Amino acid sequence: QVQLVESGGGLVQAGDSLRVSCAASGGTLRGYATAWFRQTPGKEREFVSAISRTGGYTYYGDSVKDRFTVSMDNGKNTVYLQMNALKPEDTAVYYCAAGRGVITSSLRNYRQYDVWGQGTQVTVSS
Repeated sequence: QVQLVESGGGLVQAGDSLRVSCAASGGTLRGYATAWFRQTPGKEREFVSAISRTGGYTYYGDSVKDRFTVSMDNGKNTVYLQMNALKPEDTAVYYCAAGRGVITSSLRNYRQYDVWGQGTQVTVSS
């Protein structure tokens, strides 16, 4: 089973861009659907984006569509989330997750994923 480590979070201003990374070890991400979720205190994890096992299909939550882009570098065994036009409401801990048995109709459900990273904090100031 793979292990996931996120990096690249930080403090930025509204309108800035930031890229967070999810590096996998102990196996290849090509066997997993990979997703990004985010969470703020007291709220349930919110689906942000997902990418299919082959990287051929991408999915986005409504609140980030047209601003965020998910991609996969198979050579580096890493998934990226490029975040543009950031807003204060994007402030959250961003988690990377991977799952072998994720089906398309359920990929927005965090319970479908069985491997999680530790999270990286993204803070957007106004």
